[in-house]
Amino acid sequence: MTDSLATVSYIGATILFVLSLGGLSNPETSRRGNLYGMIGMTIAVLATVFGPRVSAAGIPWIIGAMVVGGAIGVYAARTVQMTQMPELVALMHSLVGMAAALVGFASYFDPTSHLQGAEKSIHSIEIYVGILIGVVTFTGSLIAFGKLNGKIGGSPLTLPGRHWMNLAGLLVVIYFGGVFMNAPAGEGVVPLIVMTVIAGLFGIHMVMAIGGADMPVVVSMLNSYSGWAAAATGFMLSNDLLIVVGALVGSSGAILSYIMCKAMNRSFISVIAGGFGTAGGTAAPKGDAAQPAGEVVPISSLETAELLREAKSVIIVPGYGMAVAQAQHTVFEITKLLREKKVNIRFGIHPVAGRMPGHMNVLLAEAKVPYDIVLEMDELNDDFPKTDVVMVIGANDIVNPGAQDDPSSPIAGMPVLEVWKAKTSIVMKRSMASGYAGVDNPLFYKENNRMLFGDAKKMLDEVLVALKA
Repeated sequence: MTDSLATVSYIGATILFVLSLGGLSNPETSRRGNLYGMIGMTIAVLATVFGPRVSAAGIPWIIGAMVVGGAIGVYAARTVQMTQMPELVALMHSLVGMAAALVGFASYFDPTSHLQGAEKSIHSIEIYVGILIGVVTFTGSLIAFGKLNGKIGGSPLTLPGRHWMNLAGLLVVIYFGGVFMNAPAGEGVVPLIVMTVIAGLFGIHMVMAIGGADMPVVVSMLNSYSGWAAAATGFMLSNDLLIVVGALVGSSGAILSYIMCKAMNRSFISVIAGGFGTAGGTAAPKGDAAQPAGEVVPISSLETAELLREAKSVIIVPGYGMAVAQAQHTVFEITKLLREKKVNIRFGIHPVAGRMPGHMNVLLAEAKVPYDIVLEMDELNDDFPKTDVVMVIGANDIVNPGAQDDPSSPIAGMPVLEVWKAKTSIVMKRSMASGYAGVDNPLFYKENNRMLFGDAKKMLDEVLVALKA
């Protein structure tokens, strides 16, 4: 493949990636967006492998690596459950970071490089920054993976003087960056290794200090980091397509992080500073926040079915509990049945529901729930007072009235779905354990609320049978 043909291919791939992002912005066009992305990536890979910069002797090695990597990818796609998607995404981010770091080291030790003067200085900066971002992404994503799949607790690790430790690490990285830039050819290994170790520790410390309630923001933040790591790799390899794609991923991830921080009424800096949220599913902590008072009123699946049968307007609020129970298909069957009875049924999605951005949307799309009845929080909050029944399936923090009523609550000011304003709310949970933020929920004790305890899939199956009876 000639250099000009490779350039044209890269331009075409770039256009397809932009179209892919546009398509992914809406559930109805997401399939088309994914298709654009796959076609664009195929063109990009072929143009790179068969381009003028890859020797014929290296092609068999590249194809062999692609076969192995592709086989692993196909296996993961076919076996990973939807509930495991957040940790899979975090793991993929770690691989991007590792790749960027390895490319950086390979570029530094490249025996064919004979850059001099300003070109050498610029290339050295690219290597140093690329490895720095890559290693932070790699270790941070591994910790996020551990937190999301439960191997590492969700509680934030708040070391004394942690901010001063981070500042000291940054100053050391900057100092050794200067040493690396001024080191003679081949003698910058020591500052590079020192920076790599500090970057790795920073990535671990940064994510360990972030509480469970902020994990959706962490996933989107690491997505942004992986994009900038890819862009840095593009600079190191003088690959324009990699620079553009990395910038697209990095900027879109940063925008998504901002949107999610806004949805939680938190600044991006406060998320990085950490300390919000405890281990998911634990008992609520006893602190300064006001403790809910009242009695919990349980409800049976048969009574739930009766309420749904008599309702004219129903809103379903899904949460991570629905994902764990894999209840989305039963939810769709109930939805279909109620729509046939002319019930106005809709779904309310909070931006941080689940463990990653768009988690609930993906689950509902998998179950073939119509896109037009899946609405965002801002579109539905005004409708709750006019709603007969709200079903909260495994959600907790995103429907907590304490965010509005209790200034001392850790989630005070966080926008939530105002389900308690409906005529009746039904919360489905296994127990009275708190949500991922470790904050008790006053909703459970309100007079118009009922608690349907048990596995979401089992209880919804019983509700479905009762509705059909």
